Amino acid sequence: MRKPLSEMTLQELWELFPIQLTEHKTYWKDWYREEQAFLSSFLPKDVWIYHIGSTAIDGIWAKPIVDTLAEAPLAEHETIKKFLLENGYLCMAKSEKRMDFNKGYTPEGFAERVFHLHLRDFGDHDELYFRDYLNEHPETAKKYEKLKLSLWKTYEHDRDGYTEQKTSFVRKVTEQAFAQYGKEKYLFYVK
Repeated sequence: MRKPLSEMTLQELWELFPIQLTEHKTYWKDWYREEQAFLSSFLPKDVWIYHIGSTAIDGIWAKPIVDTLAEAPLAEHETIKKFLLENGYLCMAKSEKRMDFNKGYTPEGFAERVFHLHLRDFGDHDELYFRDYLNEHPETAKKYEKLKLSLWKTYEHDRDGYTEQKTSFVRKVTEQAFAQYGKEKYLFYVK
């Protein structure tokens, strides 16, 4: 019997949950919508929920993990954390203004559906710009896909290294998105 996830070292977790990339699946958007409805059933009404990450970008290879951004007032983050923990999420990282949660990680490996939820204050949402820019610029999305595929096997068991190697590309594209859309694009964005 495997030990609980909370007792595993980072290296053991990376071995159990390697980076896996797969061709884009149209059902990822359905998974997101179903999870959004589930989250909306118990989270406060002023929480804004968005589909982010590569599963929200049309046509590119991605980790089969649906990333969700939840924006809420900082004063509500601890309450939201409690609700998420009561509804199948694990808190994986916490800082002063951000919390990250996972769902679908088991001692045997990934469940059929896996979710990452990034809890942030309103306005901390650069991922929305990145997502929209790649969906509107398929040639840039394909460059991102190519980068990810080139990193996959080298960093299969090193999530931090994989993310770090993508950072400059993500920053560059996000800056291009700010230039195209203006930083106010999501200032008054309603779900």
